[in-house]
Amino acid sequence: MTLYPVVMAGGSGTRFWPLSRKARPKQFLALATDRPLLVETMARLKGLATPAQSYVVCGPVHARAVRRLLPRLPAANVLVEPIARNTAPAIGLATLQVQARDPDGVLAVLPSDHHVADVAGFQAVLRRAAEVARSGALVTIGIRPTRPETGYGYVQVGEPIAGGAARVRAFVEKPDAPTAARYLASGQYLWNGGIFVFTARAMREAIERHLPELGSILERLAPTVGTARHAAALKRWFPAAPSVSIDYGVMEKAHDIAVVPGDFGWSDVGSFAALPEVRPADGDGNVVVGQGVVLVDSAGCVVVGSGRPLGLVGLRDMVVVDAGDAVLVVPRERSQDVRAVVQSLAKRGLGKFE
Repeated sequence: MTLYPVVMAGGSGTRFWPLSRKARPKQFLALATDRPLLVETMARLKGLATPAQSYVVCGPVHARAVRRLLPRLPAANVLVEPIARNTAPAIGLATLQVQARDPDGVLAVLPSDHHVADVAGFQAVLRRAAEVARSGALVTIGIRPTRPETGYGYVQVGEPIAGGAARVRAFVEKPDAPTAARYLASGQYLWNGGIFVFTARAMREAIERHLPELGSILERLAPTVGTARHAAALKRWFPAAPSVSIDYGVMEKAHDIAVVPGDFGWSDVGSFAALPEVRPADGDGNVVVGQGVVLVDSAGCVVVGSGRPLGLVGLRDMVVVDAGDAVLVVPRERSQDVRAVVQSLAKRGLGKFE
């Protein structure tokens, strides 16, 4: 069985401003380690698949950066969407590529901007999921929850099936705090980590059934894959694809959905406040990234320095980020509100800092 990883690198999130910008979104930042998240994502695939078997899906603005960071990835394996259309069309494009070279190929769709502490455990779970997917099931990897998290969607686990998997009873949206606590206590729910495994054939069939408009576009594109006509066909037909996530468009509607539980030190590194999950803290609970930071009587802070002197005195539970040309100061508990700053910049005619 050959596995074809597909890394989704089309995001342009704003939760890491001012480090992240339109041209340098989260996946290009060295947040969890000293290497960009995208590079770490590809590195943990070693032993599962070769660069020639791997794909990265991104937009035209980020294609050059992807190729620069991943020089061993064949240029043809950087799949460039002419326009962003959410995850279902992006996955559809990758499915066409794999189906053209290996009709029975198994795809593993992975976010480019997450962190995994236990690489061996991650690979074992992915192999198990690939075996389950060979039966024709669409498989999601559910992360065992460690807290009543309200920022993630959940997967409700049904009856067990072979291979250490289970049926998916339901996908549920981000819950409120009491509901999240109930999910955790029940032991019947896993976090939806956005990792999916399936055969190319099974996903094509599911798209045709549940997203016929996208299925029709993929049908037009399929004969052009690997030919000189593909770029023109992509430019002509892809913009008409519906903008819909794979979760909502396919996974929540399909019947033969399986989940494989995983516990491998996963974090979605969702905001600056999440850096203590993936970076060591000092004795006062401060996490410092970069150079030039001086802390005096400060605790529980997340600080990112740009190299020039950055001093904190008497602060508690703050996020302070110096990006060289812009500075962010926000309480840790409000770090998800950074996007409001980006929106305000645009309104004030400061779009160059977005």
